[in-house]
Amino acid sequence: MARVTAEPSKPRPRRGFVVFKWSIYALLAGDVVLYSLYGRLTELIDTAAWLVLLMLFEWETGGWPLRARWIPVLHGVRLLASVAVVIAVVGYALERVWLDFFNEMTWLGVVALLELEVRLPPGAVRLHRMRRAIAAALYVALVGFLLNWAAMGFGDENPRAAWLDTWDALLWLVAFVVIELNVFGARDAGARPRRARLANAPR
Repeated sequence: MARVTAEPSKPRPRRGFVVFKWSIYALLAGDVVLYSLYGRLTELIDTAAWLVLLMLFEWETGGWPLRARWIPVLHGVRLLASVAVVIAVVGYALERVWLDFFNEMTWLGVVALLELEVRLPPGAVRLHRMRRAIAAALYVALVGFLLNWAAMGFGDENPRAAWLDTWDALLWLVAFVVIELNVFGARDAGARPRRARLANAPR
């Protein structure tokens, strides 16, 4: 049976990095529970869908072995999760929750750039630099949204919701930094960048 695997000689991931990133993923799973208890339905759909997409990014950038027959299934799951994210975006617009709406649109931009990063040829240095510059600007915007929610936590009529949004925004920023490290190969000591390995992997 054909398998999609990382290179046999790939160094072992740093244990501290692995523990750290899976701790963040576990906290994000806890966020889904918190939004099911205290958030709006749109927020629950949004958070759950993004968690699924995050796990798929981990699979794609983390060097996990996978039987080829499961690849269409995972692509189907990705499609369903993407549809759920679109539903959440529309929901935020209909509810006129503009901070959530623009935050969501910014995250979609980050994801689009990550998709571009793992598919660009390693030799396209200028395009990689441009992608990183745009990504940095988007991450700055996301930090701005986080600080806005934190400020609302001190003066909003519903501070619990504002602090939950602040905590959620912080976790997602850290989680996507982890994904960026996976993409750039920083999780491995002395390994080639992950995008170079992806370029040679069967699709």
